[in-house]
Amino acid sequence: MPPPHGALHGRRRWPPEPRAYPLHQRGDGQIPGLDMGSPRIPSCEVSGGCRGVVQDSVDEVATSSHAAEANAGGTTEQEGNGSPVAAAAAYSPVVAGVDGIRIRRRPVTGPAVHYVGPFQFRLENEGNTPRNILEKIIWNKDVEVSQMKERRPLYMLKGPLEAAPPARDFVGALKASYDRTGLPALIAEVKKASPSRGVIRENFDPVQIAQAYEKNGAACLSVLTDEKYFQGSFYNLEAIRNAGVQCPLLCKEFIIDAWQLYYARSKGADAVLLIAAVLPDRDIKYMLKICKILGMAALVEVHDEREMDRVLGIDGVQLIGINNRNLETFEVDITNTKKLLEGERGQVIAQKDVIVVGESALFTPDDISFVQNAGVKAVLVGESLIKQEDPGKAIAGLFGKDISHAGAT
Repeated sequence: MPPPHGALHGRRRWPPEPRAYPLHQRGDGQIPGLDMGSPRIPSCEVSGGCRGVVQDSVDEVATSSHAAEANAGGTTEQEGNGSPVAAAAAYSPVVAGVDGIRIRRRPVTGPAVHYVGPFQFRLENEGNTPRNILEKIIWNKDVEVSQMKERRPLYMLKGPLEAAPPARDFVGALKASYDRTGLPALIAEVKKASPSRGVIRENFDPVQIAQAYEKNGAACLSVLTDEKYFQGSFYNLEAIRNAGVQCPLLCKEFIIDAWQLYYARSKGADAVLLIAAVLPDRDIKYMLKICKILGMAALVEVHDEREMDRVLGIDGVQLIGINNRNLETFEVDITNTKKLLEGERGQVIAQKDVIVVGESALFTPDDISFVQNAGVKAVLVGESLIKQEDPGKAIAGLFGKDISHAGAT
């Protein structure tokens, strides 16, 4: 018999607080990595045909939930006795290095702000201070996603998922554009602001911008949905989809939890972004399977050689984005693309038929030519277009020619 509600069980309160499970099969019939919120809703009712895929994923995602939490930079409790793991052991640079991640998922030593009665005080240390802007974003996203999951547990997404418009072929659209123009396919970004630039466009109408992009030759669109740092929203994503824009849509979000994949699909996304600096290999593998279930593509983003080598070792990757922006300094260097595609890596990419997407530091036709010669077949461009008076017409300036269907005929 469990103890009375609210009683202490060992060092933990009963019943336990809701928590986000790591990306593993939980053994209770639910989709691994997702807290359904209601055990009465079978996991496979949410997305048909997932039963076999879920079972296949169990062996691939073999690390224990406690190790996953530690590698993600969180704090866990030991199995059995409920005693807390030392904060220093909860995030080991060695473990994280082996796992390949560079960004801690959450503060190692807990939040910096503490409360004693009515009093608040801040205790900052290396374990609860973000080391760079991406880590700061991820820590905020961890809290944000936990709150969203409490408001909308997975079983509540069943209806929206069934009502969502069918996913469109993101990869196919990129290939078709490249074949049509002979130039890298354009993923044009709908973005109002960024942490490094602040507000980029004051007069911001996401639907009008998306329609202008489509008219002027964009193959796909990237829509920022992070609110705090990019002033984006899922409303923008839905509005663009509902306005009849035919370009497949990438949900540009900071994905740290599989629940976000289902939520993005329910809002009309055709593809999502997975950042290798944030996600361990086993999470990327698992999320690729979820994307396949939902019919979405996944753009896996890398920043350096180590991340590229990790991602090339993962089966099922169709799109790799090379971000030319340094994670620590946020400075850009377009030669990063060439460096990551030289030698054996370029050969492996060709053998795997992976589409490489160039990201950041792309402003001129010479920039487009440089990354294309390096091996890029698509580019994701936001700032250099969105800051122009007419973002749609700015596409011709970026490529040095009209790449719209009208211009190509």
